[in-house]
Amino acid sequence: MATFDTFAANYQELVTENIRITGETSDYFAAYKARYIARKIALPQGSRILDYGCGVGLLAEHLMKVLPGGQVDGFDVSKESIGRVSEHLRVQGTFTTNLDALERTYELIVLSNVLHHVTPVDRQDLIREAGSRLALGGKLVIFEHNPINPLTRWVVSQCPFDEDAILLPNGETRGYFRRGELQLLWRDYIVFFPRWVKWLRPFEPFLQWCPVGAQYAVVAHRVL
Repeated sequence: MATFDTFAANYQELVTENIRITGETSDYFAAYKARYIARKIALPQGSRILDYGCGVGLLAEHLMKVLPGGQVDGFDVSKESIGRVSEHLRVQGTFTTNLDALERTYELIVLSNVLHHVTPVDRQDLIREAGSRLALGGKLVIFEHNPINPLTRWVVSQCPFDEDAILLPNGETRGYFRRGELQLLWRDYIVFFPRWVKWLRPFEPFLQWCPVGAQYAVVAHRVL
């Protein structure tokens, strides 16, 4: 928590600097994930969405754009980060460091690059807690860095707020859904092409089976 409080003021700039090798900004990757969700998951009108580990609200902003008509809430352990969430987001939802201030049921919960900051012994409990806030049939989406990709590992090693990061193979992430109230639906690899070959990006949805994507997405739903 103290680490993210320290970097909250210039979080977006630090991420953009760290990923400059891709030719893109932090905003591009937030938009990419929001579009992935909108493309892959059909949500009913007026759905409640929780960005669990929302930071300063980059992904939440894009979720609100691509999933109109819903309510986007956010939770983060960093008070400094929550304090920098835009008023635009605050007027339509709750952004807090207090889990008790959130809704009890959501149709969609997203954990975007959160788990690699959580100690391995605590990851199952975090997913169980997040899953307990899903409505029956609600979806949990986890985005994580792909440790198989050497460029991803290099970028993480250079990031000032990833010093504590322990990357998860997708098999570990999927394993958390083999027990309890959540059932695995699918896993996709994502983010393949840097900006200088962006003309290839329309082919990325056809490469979701390929394990060299820079990140991956794992999706489950609540069945009990």
